[in-house]
Amino acid sequence: MDGTQIFEVERPRLRRIAARVLNDGDEAEDVVQEAWLRLRNTDSDIENMPAWLTTVTTRLCLDRLRSRTPEPSAEITTDEVVADSADEVALAETVGVALQVVLDRLTPSERVAFVLHDSFGFEFSTIAAVLDSTPVAARKLASRARAKIGQPPTEDHLANWKVVDAFMAAAREGDFNQLLKLLAPDATVSADPAAVLIGTPEQIQDRHEVAAFFNGSAHAALSVFVADRPGAAWYDRGKAMVLFDFTVTDGLVQRITFRAEPEVMAQVIRRRGSQRRP
Repeated sequence: MDGTQIFEVERPRLRRIAARVLNDGDEAEDVVQEAWLRLRNTDSDIENMPAWLTTVTTRLCLDRLRSRTPEPSAEITTDEVVADSADEVALAETVGVALQVVLDRLTPSERVAFVLHDSFGFEFSTIAAVLDSTPVAARKLASRARAKIGQPPTEDHLANWKVVDAFMAAAREGDFNQLLKLLAPDATVSADPAAVLIGTPEQIQDRHEVAAFFNGSAHAALSVFVADRPGAAWYDRGKAMVLFDFTVTDGLVQRITFRAEPEVMAQVIRRRGSQRRP
């Protein structure tokens, strides 16, 4: 699949991100089109096209937010870690009009960190790369934003755990229709290099193809935690070999990433039954 094809597959997701961050559909279209132009004009080899497009789109949004409301030069420090449950907050519901009004009070970086994490489930390491910051700083930005809008950190939303478990149950039982119901329209599968070496597909784009891949499979996959997120992992002789890392948005599986890097697998912990916390 060439760059143009990947971009067209990613376009709806990129537009959702831009529209959520900017609260302007027309401006979101402009940003996504600008990301496309940057893709066409780059001569660099892009290893992970969806990630590259996400970063470029979000940074373009950030530039537009900063042109509206400049940020304080010393917005945040990272010399201490504030104890919060930011990593445990479930993906937020679609941002409504009332919330959007409050989001306008946030600094650009706070807004980006909050929306990317709470609405789209991005990890703080990814958000930090977008903001040219650190995961600790990104976590604090999201926490500060949550405090400003009056949304305190909450326990993980049970619905997300149910979605992951229901998806894996449908995969084992070969319930193709149920898998489709649990997948977002633009659901994708990707894999890190270590997982590809083990034999997982590098990328699956179409929702029906994703459902077909998992249909009747995953019998050797067990429920796990990775950090504090629910997931599943393929086990061989009692050892976790590949993590199925889920991103759940609005009650649907948005993305599944196969991961096998040692530092990731070191975080995998078996999850028992309906256990919700590691």
